[in-house]
Amino acid sequence: MKVVRSNPVPAGEYRIEAILQEREGPVYRLRGNASIETAELLIEAEEIDFNEEMNTAEARGNVHLLSFREGEELWAGRAEYHFTSQTGNFYEVRGSAPAKIDPRPGILTTGQPFLFSGDWAEKIKDRYLLYRGTLTNCTYPNPWWTLDSPQFDIIPGERAIARRAVFRMRKVPIFYAPLFYKSLSDSERKSGFLTPNIGNSNRRGFMYGLGYYWAINRSYDVLYRAQYFTQRGVAHNVDLRGKPTQNSDFNFILYGIDDKGLKRQDGTREKQGGLLMSATGQAQWGKGFYSRGVVNYLSNFVFRQAFTETFNEAVFSEVNSIFFTSKDWSHYHLNVVFAQQDNFQDITPGNKIQIRKLPRVEFLSRDHQITKRDFPLWVSWNSSFGLVRRNQPLFQTRRFVERLDFEPRVMTALRWKGIHLAPYLSFRETYYGSSFDNGMIRGENYNRFSREIGLDLNLPSLSRIYNAPRWTGARQWKHSIEPRAQFRHVAGVTDFHRMIRFDEMELVANTTELDLTIANRLLAKTRSGEVRDYLSWEVSQRRFFDPDFGGALEAGRRNVFLSATQMTAYTFLNERRHYSPVVSVLRAQPRPAFGLEWRTDYDPLRGKLVNSSASADARFTNYFFSVGHNKVSCIPLLGGEGPANPCRGTPAPGTVLSPPSNQIRSMVGLGQENRRGWNAGFFVLYDYQTRILQFVNTQMTYNTNCCAYSFQFRRLNFGARNENQFRVAFVIANIGSFGTLRRQERLF
Repeated sequence: MKVVRSNPVPAGEYRIEAILQEREGPVYRLRGNASIETAELLIEAEEIDFNEEMNTAEARGNVHLLSFREGEELWAGRAEYHFTSQTGNFYEVRGSAPAKIDPRPGILTTGQPFLFSGDWAEKIKDRYLLYRGTLTNCTYPNPWWTLDSPQFDIIPGERAIARRAVFRMRKVPIFYAPLFYKSLSDSERKSGFLTPNIGNSNRRGFMYGLGYYWAINRSYDVLYRAQYFTQRGVAHNVDLRGKPTQNSDFNFILYGIDDKGLKRQDGTREKQGGLLMSATGQAQWGKGFYSRGVVNYLSNFVFRQAFTETFNEAVFSEVNSIFFTSKDWSHYHLNVVFAQQDNFQDITPGNKIQIRKLPRVEFLSRDHQITKRDFPLWVSWNSSFGLVRRNQPLFQTRRFVERLDFEPRVMTALRWKGIHLAPYLSFRETYYGSSFDNGMIRGENYNRFSREIGLDLNLPSLSRIYNAPRWTGARQWKHSIEPRAQFRHVAGVTDFHRMIRFDEMELVANTTELDLTIANRLLAKTRSGEVRDYLSWEVSQRRFFDPDFGGALEAGRRNVFLSATQMTAYTFLNERRHYSPVVSVLRAQPRPAFGLEWRTDYDPLRGKLVNSSASADARFTNYFFSVGHNKVSCIPLLGGEGPANPCRGTPAPGTVLSPPSNQIRSMVGLGQENRRGWNAGFFVLYDYQTRILQFVNTQMTYNTNCCAYSFQFRRLNFGARNENQFRVAFVIANIGSFGTLRRQERLF
């Protein structure tokens, strides 16, 4: 950190000050508050002998050296310094160097500088050698941690090296390193071994880990970690990053384990090993072309459940990969896509649905206006051509199935006294190279020609402004009621069941429907002039004038149409009906750090809430909490009550409209990432449906002014995993974290 001075000394000159000054030829004898200042540094002491001819100085008594370039300071009992060569010796030395603050998540930060002391030190230009020294960034006299070494080699702002170093916590030796390297630069990377880690798990045994980081060159680096589980085997993790050109970069991650197997009670072992690969990249090609890509590969789902470290990743059953090259210009968009989706149904090997698009070419035109007078018109279109494939245990298509789609669209907008009406008309032609015929996939072509007409109607909103009560913290409230209506008619989809499902394009079915929506909003204006969405409640329902959807609906089965998925994420079509559930979304933000949301579907046909999702989140300075509940009701596909009701007990596959669910999650905590003292957090996820506590995470952290200690207990119980884990981490402020508790696993 460069020291800024109001009256700097010109280069090549000296500023000499002392209470008593004597001169004998080129030698100055300075006594009492003596100091010599140059453009680079300042030396202060009780006594200084300065040889102007030799450019050397000997200082004695409370010697203080301050470097203006990097901001480091030294204190010593005696010092010898040569100004021309910028070299010197310092005895009984101690000092400080500004810390490089790296505000990354999971890394404790502090403004406390690094403190060092030793028997003596050498300064060679910008380099310092400290002998029999100690380094810390904690306050004395009892630092939380120290690094002791016979020799430190430090270049401020660049790097620090300790040889035969011993790391101590509260004077207790923890580990020994033949060579310890720490970069002090903002950009430089160095190869070297990483700090080893140790952990424990009831399913994997003791864990020993060691890693190596290789800075190949300015554009590439690779990190390799090996972890040995005493009960399961060796896991390998490779992380390769690169920036081949100024406008391109990539990141490749590979993780796998050759599993010895989970030992059963009868002595046999269940193999759960596998391979996980992930790659991301992007490139700018010039002339408006750019590419993005995410490639993921998972050898089997049981491997993800058994060995991934985060709960969300372990229960996520999809693996998606996509690579595309695009260009945007004027109103047009060109896109070439290669995509694959694997949806694992369960942990059974091979039980997955795989959909590929290799490739798919899209040419789109956004809405652009072609007339501007009393009757404006906008024109747009979507077009695509792709080679698609679907593969699953029950059937598979040809390796390449042609699919061609073209949809032009024209719309207008009419306005009168606050009423906004936007009618539109579109035609859609879709060609398939294969189709279903009596439940079998045939190579017969199929052509679908559909028409769609619709309109969006926005009525004038009703609003009123009130003076807000003082307890709300707002000055004024504004209440508005916003009604909307949408009409849509689709025709021409005659053989819905002949289409092979690849994506949402095959969910188009004949329909005539009307949406009615009403939104209530309460806006709060604070005394500072800030406007906040205090409360909003939106209710909508869809009316179906064609309850059979042109013959596409099959009673007693789970039907998924585009019309239904656009309304709600939950399935509700298993019989003829003239209306959808009433979809309600309630949001509230009474305070900036407090929010509520409740989403629910009420089905008048069944007379109950068929699903509900509620959450509340808040933070009050150092306290925070979050709670959420999600429930999906069990609805038989064929109806029925009494003993034959499939919702009694565990529903068999294919007997209910959607799998029932009832889960609650909660998180409470005290503290923040950089809060000094004790911080604690607790997260729990309980499944009422299975009566299983699926996930528990408890973390305790103690932050000092220079380091932090974290302890975490986790329990995972789902699918192929029933495991208790203990994680620990020691964090040094502005340096990094050591241990088995990773940043993405922390509660704060």
